[in-house]
Amino acid sequence: MAAFEFALDHGCDGFEFDVRHTRDGRNVLWHDAGWNGRDIASTDYLDLTDRNGGRLACLEDVIEKFGMRAYLDIEIKVSGYEESVIAAVRANPPQRGFMVSSFLPEVILQLHEMADELPLGFICDRGDVLSLWRELPISVLLPHFALVQPALALDVHQRGLQIMTWTLNNQRRMRQLSDWGIDGLISDDPRLLYQTFHSE
Repeated sequence: MAAFEFALDHGCDGFEFDVRHTRDGRNVLWHDAGWNGRDIASTDYLDLTDRNGGRLACLEDVIEKFGMRAYLDIEIKVSGYEESVIAAVRANPPQRGFMVSSFLPEVILQLHEMADELPLGFICDRGDVLSLWRELPISVLLPHFALVQPALALDVHQRGLQIMTWTLNNQRRMRQLSDWGIDGLISDDPRLLYQTFHSE
């Protein structure tokens, strides 16, 4: 949560975060399958506690705190828990824009079947599966920046979709991709990202 505050305080419009599911049905924020030596999927939420009593943030916490202030890119890491993410978003719809994204086509298809109003994003880091975006019910394509070319951006826009890319930590590349018409850039360095486009 502190990282999200940091990003907003340094001029970013929003942030991306990963969602996993605990054994007892909580949507927690964490990239890896394990946390502090515990497998998230097979551990109850209250047992995911560090030595200082800290716990992982939940999706509902993020929507409550940031849903009126930031664009939220909610990435689902594993399939099977789409309904709970949909419920969280419907219970408190983010007001500054959002999407639910995934590397997994089956997750995107399931989300669309269950809630066809949701803005969905397909994340891709492999050229051999990139073309799947044309067959998926998405509003945003999120290729790794190494896969982005002007022709791809043009194709995406001609189909009425947006294209956002990750993870950009180089000022020259940020500017180049912006010049190509990319709709959103994701970086590990919020200050650099903001300063690249707001230099005095």
